[in-house]
Amino acid sequence: MRCATNRQRRRLTACASVKVAVFDGIVQTPPRRLSESSDTLIHNLPDEERMLYLNDIQDGFEKGEFALEYLPIVSLDPGLRCVGVEALLRWDRPDGVVYPDEFIALTDNTPLSGLLTYWVIDQVATELGDWLRNEDGVTLHINVPPEILGRGGLEYTARKSGLSDFRHKIVMEITERGLPDQMGLMALDIAARQGVRIAMDDVKIDPASVLILSRCNVQIIKLDKSVLLDRGEDGSMPRWAEALAVLLKTTDLEVIAEGVETAEQISLLQAAGVRQVQGYYFSRPLRAEAFLQYFMLHR
Repeated sequence: MRCATNRQRRRLTACASVKVAVFDGIVQTPPRRLSESSDTLIHNLPDEERMLYLNDIQDGFEKGEFALEYLPIVSLDPGLRCVGVEALLRWDRPDGVVYPDEFIALTDNTPLSGLLTYWVIDQVATELGDWLRNEDGVTLHINVPPEILGRGGLEYTARKSGLSDFRHKIVMEITERGLPDQMGLMALDIAARQGVRIAMDDVKIDPASVLILSRCNVQIIKLDKSVLLDRGEDGSMPRWAEALAVLLKTTDLEVIAEGVETAEQISLLQAAGVRQVQGYYFSRPLRAEAFLQYFMLHR
């Protein structure tokens, strides 16, 4: 981990378990990520060291070091139109960008997993509010940590920012890694009845995924980019593509594939019936102004 520690004691307030995107500006070069063993190491940090890292995250928030980028979602129907966008958080430290796997796991189930999420909502409303108001048939995806669902803060912030006015264009993404508790599941049901759509992020199409999907009222699954690495053998369709094809034929679920980088992957996804994708093949994450320009060219 590259987070610099600050030995000064300070209070903790808020950051969030939202997805963070950092890129080097080269479309075909993915960001560096830590291994799963590193993620385990983060969770096993001594309490004192964990607190120091959390203080650094809060310091960055208070100093305005966080910003949003937007990753376009593209329809594979003829025309390859941009039909939506995912809001991604990035942390620009003075000594360089800190990648998400280096600190996000630290904020899970801490007081830091709320206010930064609320900041994201406020910022999205400021940067893309007019876009949501004026464009039909588009969606905005926001990552939400499960532990804040049903606690009132999310709903209050959405109303205050005005984002709730566009609830039929909002998709809340929750991750496979942690299911909401009963209160959170009830909040998801209420949001769905009000027009918000729910997406399960990082789905890997395995028995564990199916079990999780059976417990949540989700309308969209986002296929984890690691799944696309399996290309099948001897030119045959990979098992994941076959499983997706069955899933799409037997349910009303929509599928968005993440991390698409090649024409071959697009062909496999189309054969499986997937209609929406995101990834470097189409665009890297963009700041708000650049995304709006991209959208105008691909609407």
